[in-house]
Amino acid sequence: MIDKKKITAGVKLLLEGIGEDVYREGLLETPERVSRMYEELFSGMYEDASAHLSKRFHVKNNEMVIEKDIVFYSMCEHHMLPFYGKVHIGYIPNGEVVGLSKLARTVEVFARRLQLQEQMTAQIADALMDNLLPKGVIVMIDAEHMCMTMRGIKKPGSKTVTVVTRGEFSQDETLQNRFFQMVK
Repeated sequence: MIDKKKITAGVKLLLEGIGEDVYREGLLETPERVSRMYEELFSGMYEDASAHLSKRFHVKNNEMVIEKDIVFYSMCEHHMLPFYGKVHIGYIPNGEVVGLSKLARTVEVFARRLQLQEQMTAQIADALMDNLLPKGVIVMIDAEHMCMTMRGIKKPGSKTVTVVTRGEFSQDETLQNRFFQMVK
């Protein structure tokens, strides 16, 4: 589990390292606040997506299901700065569907970790394939990365888009195009 004492000590060292006085009024409780915040932001490290995808419902209709515009916030593992945006998920059931909120919960499991967007996209798709056993899955993430906008190249508004396909979506451009049209 998360070691809040180590995080608190690390934040104190960080503050001292940038030349701050850890005993000034505004910073007295900052290390503890950051520790509690990190416990929340990285709570997905100890969650298993399959817990959210285990309750399914039988259906006769095996047409595409799309949940779009699932807002998420994550932390880049390279600079520990936020990236945020929207996830769009499509899948073709194979006799079973999952509650729509469970798709958003699955996104949160993977977003609440130190992450790479490319990796997160694949993790969501793989969790859906492994647990729902659908005919196919497509996941698209559109996100802005603070490591691109507030430091380095400083290009606010630039977006990174990643797409992962599995099953029937990997082989059928018509299905992919239908998904892209619906998430516009």
